[in-house]
Amino acid sequence: MSATMSRPFLKMNGLGNDFVVVEARTQPFQPTAAEVRAIADRTSGVGCDQLIAIEPAPGVDARVRFWNADGEEVGACGNGTRCVGWLLMQSTGKDEVVVETQAGKLYAKKAGERLVSVDMGEPRLAWREIPLAAEHDTRALDVVLYEHPQLGAPPGCVSMGNPHVTFFVTDIAEAPILQAGPAIERHPLFPEHVNVGFAQMVDRGHIRLRVWERGAGLTRACGTGACAALVAAARRDLVDRAATLELDGGELFIEWRDDNHVIMTGPAAVDFAGELP
Repeated sequence: MSATMSRPFLKMNGLGNDFVVVEARTQPFQPTAAEVRAIADRTSGVGCDQLIAIEPAPGVDARVRFWNADGEEVGACGNGTRCVGWLLMQSTGKDEVVVETQAGKLYAKKAGERLVSVDMGEPRLAWREIPLAAEHDTRALDVVLYEHPQLGAPPGCVSMGNPHVTFFVTDIAEAPILQAGPAIERHPLFPEHVNVGFAQMVDRGHIRLRVWERGAGLTRACGTGACAALVAAARRDLVDRAATLELDGGELFIEWRDDNHVIMTGPAAVDFAGELP
């Protein structure tokens, strides 16, 4: 029997970044890349940016796995972690839960009505940790990735368990997101491909951000992308170490604390329940 047969799921979203969440703590769930693509397909499947499985794991509340819409398993998803954290807190009655991911342990806690804060851990800033194919300054990348007037300032690179490059633009409405995003995603400098952020500094406490996600395309929100953008901007002293990130789907509050941990706070929502075909 296929891994996707007769399997209940919840459709959830964090600021419009949407997920199919499968409970796999009592029955293993090992979808193939083709099955992931079929589930994520917005025409013939359920439709989502990422597929998420909640699995059992010793010493934590759950292990969480993430797949992008193209079928590739990835290490981290900030909005997805926030949604799973909310689910686990609802089911256990706890105010704080710990989940294990490929990127390490993440800590989620209640921050208000349907608001969840997630400790996303420490940003990885070394070129090998992003990773890059060769040594470069990740604070201000000395490589032209795409020729366009809005992308003239050197971007910054940060890993939040997955690789991000963030461009600082003067007018996000003029940024060539749909053209540059897919080209930069698969640039040879990024051996694991990369998420591409386009950030406009509104003021020192406010960033307007849009993200082209590897394997998913332009999404309404990207939690790890928001964390990476805040860190990249703060490294250049373009913004304070705590700011509101305005994404297409809504707002996240991101804080890069003095202990080097990045905290993401935002909403989680359940859209509907169903069964995989």
